[in-house]
Amino acid sequence: MLSHMKIWARRLTRDGHAIYLASRDPRVPWYAKFLAIAVAGYALSPIDLIPDFIPVLGYLDDLIIVPFGIWLVVSLIPAEIMNEYRAIASEAGQRPVSRAGMITIIVLWIFGTLTLGWIGYAHWARPN
Repeated sequence: MLSHMKIWARRLTRDGHAIYLASRDPRVPWYAKFLAIAVAGYALSPIDLIPDFIPVLGYLDDLIIVPFGIWLVVSLIPAEIMNEYRAIASEAGQRPVSRAGMITIIVLWIFGTLTLGWIGYAHWARPN
């Protein structure tokens, strides 16, 4: 079972890289490109939306959100194009790192923190 999980994880990593590459192909429909950029940017980002140190929730994005997003994008991209980019991704030595995805996650965290701070201030700073 452990070897099956390792194979699945390698395929998932390869498919994440393949959809990143396929998102630049003109043969891919625009909606698949948009979703591919979002999923690949998140999957390849060194920073998670939900940090891994948060018990249980930290790994849910890695175990549910990323595989579901990759599956959805793979189903939207024509099979022959996906097979072509899977082969290219398999030959690549290491996967790319998405700096844009990292910046997006950091901006989301800052925006969320500021929003919660504003809500807290508005709630507790009111005179009685």
